[in-house]
Amino acid sequence: MMSTTASVDPALSARLHAWVDEHFDEQVALLQRLVGIPTDTPPGDTAPHAEAVAAVLEGWGWQVERHAVPADEMQAYGMRSITNLIARRQYASGGPVIALNAHGDVVPPGDGWTHDPYGGEVVDGRLYGRASAVSKSDFTTYLHAVRALEASGASLKGAVELHFTYDEEFGGLKGPGWLLDHGLSKPDYAVCASFSYAVVTAHNGCLQFEITVNGKATHGSAPKTGHDALQAANRILTEIYRQAAALDDIHSGIDGITNPTMIVGRIEGGTNTNVVPGQVVLRMDRRLIPEEDPEQVEAQVRQFIQAAVQGLPGITIGIRRLLLARALRPLPGHEKLVASLQKHARHVFGETIPAVGTPLYADARLYAEHGIPTVMYGAGPRTVLESGAKQADEHVVLTDLKGATQVVAGMLAEFLAV
Repeated sequence: MMSTTASVDPALSARLHAWVDEHFDEQVALLQRLVGIPTDTPPGDTAPHAEAVAAVLEGWGWQVERHAVPADEMQAYGMRSITNLIARRQYASGGPVIALNAHGDVVPPGDGWTHDPYGGEVVDGRLYGRASAVSKSDFTTYLHAVRALEASGASLKGAVELHFTYDEEFGGLKGPGWLLDHGLSKPDYAVCASFSYAVVTAHNGCLQFEITVNGKATHGSAPKTGHDALQAANRILTEIYRQAAALDDIHSGIDGITNPTMIVGRIEGGTNTNVVPGQVVLRMDRRLIPEEDPEQVEAQVRQFIQAAVQGLPGITIGIRRLLLARALRPLPGHEKLVASLQKHARHVFGETIPAVGTPLYADARLYAEHGIPTVMYGAGPRTVLESGAKQADEHVVLTDLKGATQVVAGMLAEFLAV
């Protein structure tokens, strides 16, 4: 792994910024095209979007690898199709390999939009649409940063790999995880999609469980002839939220991350108003700060759920883990990415952006799990709420999109320009 970077010549930096400026209308048009191709998950039929992206890159003369996840894996995973893309830009030998990853899958639009969620409308300097901020915007951030670098006339060494993947909403295991596990990439550094005014160096982990509470259904006029699964589920709910309140006393030492959280996000069960419920299913979400051990937390969760219904006659429960997303932790070498991105952001935005953690979880962790120093940086505002991500009227401010592209281009030049 390369251990040093060089300062970027001011004339080179000026050329990078000028190229991004001159081609920004083209970048906006590309983002509008990508927003216009739905990738809602569910249903998770994302291969058509990947094919459209590949066609654009091939129109530039780039080679694109298409890595389709087999259909049987897709069926078991709960999505219809995934084709992950790798575009490798190879330069002279002797430099590092930097992976740039953005995901194209999104949650469905939902209600309350005042703009077409697939329209890519530009109003008052903002481009609206589902995934305009998270993270189809960073498809274009990374692509135009690389194009600016290659058009700059600088001698380059090393390589850039653009990883466009399609299952971050499901945890990333069939996206970056699948590419890395199959040995299709082993970069020296990774930068994953995020926002413009901070470099994210750590993020929370997540455990999700499905809890099935089984009793015995019976007629509502004779409830004692059955075993009420909802009454038992209520005990579990009470204990989950009692335990959740105690998590406020656990604190992370990473700026931007506070404490663990736990919620129940979905409840379903029963057959009719006049029937004692014979089964109730709960789905819960437990966020882990980077300092926590996932295996230990899972054991604790299983123990207190079992204990909540212990001794209730006729009640059995099943606990199925739906997701384990480990936290992103900083690895040696990530500080080089941080320093470079901060330096170029200071030049572009006129302020020092912080290096922080985020309480979200993302598929960036999968690069770090393979020993790759990883940070998150891309186009967007200061907070998720400002962008409307996963809400109505999601948008990206165009000046943030342009600025982030210039920042990433500068970082790439610092690592790869001779």
